[in-house]
Amino acid sequence: MLKLAFLLIGPGAFRSQWSVLALAGAALMGLALLLAASAWAGSAWDWVEWMTYAALGLVFVANGLLALLAGVFATERVERRLGTAKAAASTIAGGLILLTPFQSGWALALLFAVALALDGAARVVSTLLYRYPGWRPIVACGVVELVLALMILMGWPLPQDRNIPLCVGLFIGLSGWLLLRLGVMLRDLEDEAAILMLPVFSGRGWYDNAPILIGADPPRLDEEPPLVVRVWTPAGSIGERARRPLIDRYIAAVDRNGIISTGHSALEMAPDLYISHYPAVEIDHTGQSLLKTLSSKPENDVEGRFLASYAEEVASWCEADASVEFRRFSPRRLRVFWAGYRQDNRYNLTNRNCSVVVAAALDAALEGVLADRAPWLRLARLLADPDLWVAALIRSRASSMTWTPGLVLDYARTLARIVERRDLSWAGRFRDFLARLRAADTSVGAVAS
Repeated sequence: MLKLAFLLIGPGAFRSQWSVLALAGAALMGLALLLAASAWAGSAWDWVEWMTYAALGLVFVANGLLALLAGVFATERVERRLGTAKAAASTIAGGLILLTPFQSGWALALLFAVALALDGAARVVSTLLYRYPGWRPIVACGVVELVLALMILMGWPLPQDRNIPLCVGLFIGLSGWLLLRLGVMLRDLEDEAAILMLPVFSGRGWYDNAPILIGADPPRLDEEPPLVVRVWTPAGSIGERARRPLIDRYIAAVDRNGIISTGHSALEMAPDLYISHYPAVEIDHTGQSLLKTLSSKPENDVEGRFLASYAEEVASWCEADASVEFRRFSPRRLRVFWAGYRQDNRYNLTNRNCSVVVAAALDAALEGVLADRAPWLRLARLLADPDLWVAALIRSRASSMTWTPGLVLDYARTLARIVERRDLSWAGRFRDFLARLRAADTSVGAVAS
């Protein structure tokens, strides 16, 4: 979430104040050490645990409530249910953390262990499936989570109620370390370089073509053409199909003949920039061969091709079934990114596909779009914006797997609410949330009848 906020505000405002971020990270790491010492000391330092649990639990509860508000903006019933489930999980986790100082039984330890085990197992399985660059440290993190879950269940090296503070301290310490790294990286970032060039963004090579610019962007005129993200969702790009709501929306749709469609993403800035990446030879989309090509390893790279225009795409296939417009963006950053990316036409189904380039190009175009004379105030407002939490969650999901047309559509819609509707107050967002909910319920009821 912090990474996305810094991306939208831009690194320029924070480069001179990198020490504030570094000190905040160091403070969190110090708190983690205190929490670990408190666990070993027993009841001597219970006040440290209580304060930490209170702060961390409130953050999780607030995250859940904000995610609940943001999730209701979705117009599809499946999306709303998924958002509600995520919000409930975050709120329950926060409640468990708040209750920890007052509970020491087996049930609470079991819940923590199950949460760690599920997250660790999901991380290991998805990473081993996709094998993207830098996958080994991610697998190691998942294994650490599984080991921590086992430690809690076994009551080793401390009793179950004392192992939990160690796990919470580890989480806080890692967060502090990331914040410290981000501060130091901003200090060393050149003025001309995009924030996307920092290692915390470039782990999978998606931002290798992040722009390096000299001088400020010229002001954009209102009459200039917008940036348009176009999406062919898997369900929208196929005819009659077997109904699998979540899979159809985010992964692939299957027609009655067993043919798989993964959908497509493209990005357009009239009159002459069109980003649409395809494999030169269509990849076999039968179920068994698709699983074999999910790995991001170089041996699955194939020759790709770039389509010239949306009109050519429609003529050869069909109209996109969804689009999102942006009028606040940097055309120069977008052009520089695309000039670098198109020098290499390699296509990889899970690490260099149509949706990966669209998401990366969108990030490049939006860097610094929310720059402000009071960057810390802007940062605080962004961190309180439920749409930012949702966008960060989508980015996290894509990073652990890959970008798909469904994720790109959700990401673009969420970023558009952040970037294009800056003057909308919390009250306005809440009213809009209720209106969308009523409209969605009405449309669902009409379809059902």
